[in-house]
Amino acid sequence: MKSEKILVTGASGFLGSHVTPVLREKYGNEVVALSSRDYDLTEQEEVRRMFRHHRPEWVVALAGYVGGIGANRAYPADFFYRNIMINTMTIAEAWKAGVVKLLAVMGGCSYPAVAPSPIGEEEMWGGLPAIESIPYSMAKKMSLIQSEAYRRQHGFNSIVLIPGNIYGEYDNFELDNAHVIPATIRKFFEAKVKGKSEVVMWGSGRPTRDFVYAGDVAALFPFFLEQYDCSEPINISTSRSTSIAELAGLVKELVGYEGEITWDASKPDGKVEKIFSDRRLQSLGLDCPTSLRQGLNRTIAWFASEYEKGTVRL
Repeated sequence: MKSEKILVTGASGFLGSHVTPVLREKYGNEVVALSSRDYDLTEQEEVRRMFRHHRPEWVVALAGYVGGIGANRAYPADFFYRNIMINTMTIAEAWKAGVVKLLAVMGGCSYPAVAPSPIGEEEMWGGLPAIESIPYSMAKKMSLIQSEAYRRQHGFNSIVLIPGNIYGEYDNFELDNAHVIPATIRKFFEAKVKGKSEVVMWGSGRPTRDFVYAGDVAALFPFFLEQYDCSEPINISTSRSTSIAELAGLVKELVGYEGEITWDASKPDGKVEKIFSDRRLQSLGLDCPTSLRQGLNRTIAWFASEYEKGTVRL
């Protein structure tokens, strides 16, 4: 692969910011990193132009239109349309352009809302995703159908990975639009900076999640590009259960905040338990080794540096 061009879409996004350096270290200058500033991947002619211009042999498709629950509720049509078009056009035009292999990602939110934890890949079609994000989740989920269909009819080699609850540097720290780890880090960090006596967390703190460091996810991409050739999806997770209360306590410790934590029970908890099975990942001899403490330390250090410089997205 070292002499073959690898095109990365969504390279400036959260996961892309971790994946692109890994690929460049492994494959050198043959990695082409693109973002929405380069091409509008919801437009078929733009996608065709991208493939005509760059002529990649390999594609890592990370582009997508993402946001928090509030944004999903406000703009469900946008989340469905943009994601279904990006996925559909990228896979279809990659096959037409003679791409050797395509690697795509989708979120764990596409699993059925009723799937029991730890959630295995075999649970994917056992029901609808959570109602709040169905347009987004189902649009992303169609990449699984398209991957299998194009493999069966055309022999096109595409695979789909399902990272779990990713966190790390370059995340979105906007409180109204952030996932639980970046939101928690920002709350405790700003409470310390501003000398606040308490941090208010939503819900009871009892729900459990498994969190996976983005650097660990990115480190696995070369393996899947080179050694995995199947349309069956694979969870990229740790399967380690952490309660939201434990997470809050650990962030408080690592930030060095000395105030109190107050739980607002009037706010929803969400699903009580949502853990992704890593059984299939481990069967390949792979894992995500970074502990939550290690990953949080790196993320907090990055956030503190960017916050001081005024460059972090708030």
